[in-house]
Amino acid sequence: MGAAMDWSFSTLTLYILPLLLLLYILKSLKLWTSDTSAGNFPPGPPRLPVIGNLHMINLKRPSETLMKLSKKYGPVYSIQMGNVKMVVLSGYETVKSALVDYADEFAERPHIPIFEDINEGFGIPFSHGENWKIMRRFTLSKLRDFGMGKRTLEDRIIEECGYFIKLLESLEGKPTDLTIKMSFAIGNIIISIIFGQRFDYQDPDLFKVMSIIDQNAGLFGSPSVTLYNVLPFFQYLPRTNIKIKKNIKELLTFFKKKIAEHLKTLDKNDQRGFVDAFLIKQEEEKSDPNTYFHKKNLLSILITLFMAGTETTSSTIRWAILFMIQNPEIQKRVHDEIDKVIGSAVPRIDHRKDMPYTNAVIHETQRRANIVPMNLPRETTKDIIFQGYYLPKGTYIIPLLESVLHDRTQFEKPESFHPEHFLDPEGQFVKKSAFMPFSAGRRACAGEKLARMELFLFFTSLMQKFSFQSSTEMTDFFVKPALGFTISPVAQKICCVPRI
Repeated sequence: MGAAMDWSFSTLTLYILPLLLLLYILKSLKLWTSDTSAGNFPPGPPRLPVIGNLHMINLKRPSETLMKLSKKYGPVYSIQMGNVKMVVLSGYETVKSALVDYADEFAERPHIPIFEDINEGFGIPFSHGENWKIMRRFTLSKLRDFGMGKRTLEDRIIEECGYFIKLLESLEGKPTDLTIKMSFAIGNIIISIIFGQRFDYQDPDLFKVMSIIDQNAGLFGSPSVTLYNVLPFFQYLPRTNIKIKKNIKELLTFFKKKIAEHLKTLDKNDQRGFVDAFLIKQEEEKSDPNTYFHKKNLLSILITLFMAGTETTSSTIRWAILFMIQNPEIQKRVHDEIDKVIGSAVPRIDHRKDMPYTNAVIHETQRRANIVPMNLPRETTKDIIFQGYYLPKGTYIIPLLESVLHDRTQFEKPESFHPEHFLDPEGQFVKKSAFMPFSAGRRACAGEKLARMELFLFFTSLMQKFSFQSSTEMTDFFVKPALGFTISPVAQKICCVPRI
């Protein structure tokens, strides 16, 4: 269904544009003839009526178009997607200045139709004002209470690595697609934090939830959803977001069932996970009519934790494995370092400081994989002058992360997989301020600590036990990105060969 609705721009031109132009002539002439240059607004390409710059945008890979436009219009420029005017920030210095030096001014989130449909302004990433502040503060606090960044969580991850390794060992090196299997393992970690339990890999609920998350990750980045977000007319037409909302409804059914089970056995003195903590806080504030601790916020947070806490990390690990197959000499160096530092012991976070090359490979994977190329958008909280341009309150901002992670002034070979980007001449690991795959500032990823721990422990544990190989005789192993809101690698079968 989703693939059938992923309209190209030629389809838009043939079937939709005449209708939009008619509406434009009859109703909305002033809307699309406004001058965005007033008040020294950032420059940008000429706009067409109704569609703005949509005719220029590769709707399947919009970040590619934005990168090209930045070369012509500079690090701060404007575009118009449908009726939504946006300002694109490009390059490390510009993005860092906005998100870190002007953190408060760029701290809001715009109202995006598909996410408003799903979250209704609740939860964390796409909520606003006090709701965002209170929910983010509470969530981070409780995630820490239930292990994030602590030894107890490390033990959970190591335990899950063990289950996953047994699963791969059972395949005996035969070709397999790791996509859903990796989601099972990473998803189980966030499930254990939220509900205080893990699921068996054969559990139908686990399969259903992870399949929905994987499917929605692709649908969110589809051209039809992009058009829905920027052209209000698309709410009256068949669209992919119907499938997205159907999937979300199924997720909510699962969450509501689990919440009901937890309510029956809730014990303030024996909290099993995040859901228990939220329900107890909800009970404490039930007499407050203005409380933020209600079911809609809880459900929205659970959607975010499951989707953001699973898909990006599992995709990054799959990218890392594919890069190892593509670069066997790098895979060998990682194997050698693991054998030298860890041997047959269980990998732990404490090993990281003695493993600069492996650490560099993980960082380079995150940089090169470019999981969230356009970042999550921001919105200005007040009128500001930024790098000489006037940005009024409510300006839609795209902090283009791809332009940071591929900035030639920061990375010598931005288009190559080159772990030396994170190594000094002596082979020691070096931090790079331009390394910001988790974004930065007030709206940076709340799960960064968890993700960093998962990436190191899973990658190191898997590399300790397996050599990864192509499932074909092809000499040039090809790695390419799939379509989606986040960029995962195209699914393909590989061989996980146990190391002797």
